[in-house]
Amino acid sequence: MEKRFARESRCFKTSRIFPTDVNNHNTLFGGKLMSYIDDIASIAAHKHCRRSVVTASTDSVDFLYPIHTSDSVCLESFVTWTGKSSMEVFVKVVTEDLKTGERKIAATSFLTFVALDDNKVPVEVPHVIPETEEETKLHESAPQRAEMRRIRRGESKRLAEFFTMKYPWE
Repeated sequence: MEKRFARESRCFKTSRIFPTDVNNHNTLFGGKLMSYIDDIASIAAHKHCRRSVVTASTDSVDFLYPIHTSDSVCLESFVTWTGKSSMEVFVKVVTEDLKTGERKIAATSFLTFVALDDNKVPVEVPHVIPETEEETKLHESAPQRAEMRRIRRGESKRLAEFFTMKYPWE
């Protein structure tokens, strides 16, 4: 099976926070950040497998610090681990106060993507090779996160059996 280094999928996106991007607390709207996260993670997954990809799950988004209009936000993403047709992508969100230069890791996220062939059928992806300490730590801990995803997905499917699909007015 083909292999690729984690660095080959690495992507960066830097944005300024504008007043139209904030919520009623005057901090970056969580949905806006989640959109940035899914966007950059999908690019990393696509670069890793050089195929179309779909988001299979957003495994976690942990908001650690608020992001203000005086900040910029820099997202970094890369593939940390692969299954047969799936890829775990890590996204690190670093906020920087543009006046002071102070930086914080404002959020972290793990997402799973599946590679698709031209007929939209899942296709095998290259294995990922970590190199840095950060990449290695994430790669080594990935099987535990994959097991948690498998369990959570099963629970979600079982729970979905109890939900109604009727609209309130029906």
